[in-house]
Parts: sequence; structure tokens; C-alpha cells
Amino acid sequence: FQCFHRRVSFLRSFDNLASNLSIAMAEEKQDRFTLPALPFAEDALKDKGISQETIQYHYGKHHAGYVRKLNAQDKDGNVAKDKSLEDLIKAQDTSPKVFNLAAQIWNHTFYWESMAPDGGACKDDLNVAKQLAKDFGSFDKFMEQFKARAGGHFGSGWVWLSVDKEKKLVITDGHDAFNPLKDGLTPVLTIDVWEHAYYVDRRNDRGAYINSFVSLINWAKVEERYNACK
Repeated sequence: FQCFHRRVSFLRSFDNLASNLSIAMAEEKQDRFTLPALPFAEDALKDKGISQETIQYHYGKHHAGYVRKLNAQDKDGNVAKDKSLEDLIKAQDTSPKVFNLAAQIWNHTFYWESMAPDGGACKDDLNVAKQLAKDFGSFDKFMEQFKARAGGHFGSGWVWLSVDKEKKLVITDGHDAFNPLKDGLTPVLTIDVWEHAYYVDRRNDRGAYINSFVSLINWAKVEERYNACK
């Protein structure tokens, strides 16, 4: 009889353990924020200067880390419910920690999509190319200013090309998780100038990294984003 009770007690304990494990697994699967897939293979950019190792660290460690940390904040009740990453970036009441995590996730996804292995060429007949010529004098003058802003930005941050309220294209930059959505601008292109974006491949030669990035710009995607603003 005692043996029977011990067996029942053991089975109940096992059932409770299994139930708790199932709940924990379900909660783990229900992360609110997810890491978007890369739009290219990890080694797809290596021929133009961004190695697979850089992508593995930048995407697999840094980008993924921001997602993990924001989900932890969400589970602790520190993230406003029913708000997207974009909502969290724009909201005035978002805490600095949550803003930084949300913006870094959004920024990195936007950055990956700004590049393509066969990128680099901006055709003159693109609407965005015509607007760049109008707002900066020529495409080459825009590129000169964009590269200068990226090269001259002090410390970590982001440099953006965005559409303002007058439908003009403007270059802005800022530190840490800076995002122009906060200022009412609509971004169409960005370059990450945090050192982890290029240190593995270029050490402290940011200029070489900028040249690699420019050779990879996905102008078809930039055109798509720009046309969506019209």
C-alpha cells in the first residue's frame, strides 16, 4: 500500500514537472519580438568587403542580443502592450532602455535590407536618383556628403537618408540607437557606424567600410521606400 502511494506521489510530481516544463516552453515560444531573417546568405557580402564572420557577430550576436533583451524587458512588464517597434520608437513615454533596444532592432533590420550582394548601382531613371540630384545638386554630391557624414560621425551611431515633411531628401545622424522616425522623418537608407559593423574586417578603418557599404547599397529597396513616401 505504501509502495502504491509512493508511486502515485511520484507520478503526480512527474506530471507537475512536465506541466511546468510545457508552460515554460510555451512561454519561451511566445516571445513578442522576433529576429527577422537576413535578406541574404551570411557570406553573400564577402566579395565586397563584409565577411561572414562580421555578419555572424553583427547579426547573430548584436542584433539577436537586442531582440533577446527587449523580450526580457517585455516579460518584466516594462514594454507597453500592443505597440510595434515603430510605435515604441516614436512614443514620447518610452523609457530610454526600451527605446534603445527597440530602435536597435528596427535599425538593424532596416540596415540589412539596405544592402544586396549585387547592389551599388543607382540608375539615373530611378525616382530617388532624380530627387537626390534635385536636393543635393547631383548624385555624386549626395554620395560625397553621405560618406563624409558617416566618416565624420564621432563615436557610435547611425547615418540616415530620409524624406522630410516637404518631401525633400535629407541626411541626418545621431549617436547610439538614433532613429529619424523620432523626428517625424521617413528613412529610406541607413549605414551603421558602430565599430562592431566593421572592426573584424577593417579594424578602425571606417572609410574602407563605408566604401564597402556604398558598393552594396540596395537601390531597388531604397527606391521602393522612397516611392512609398510619395
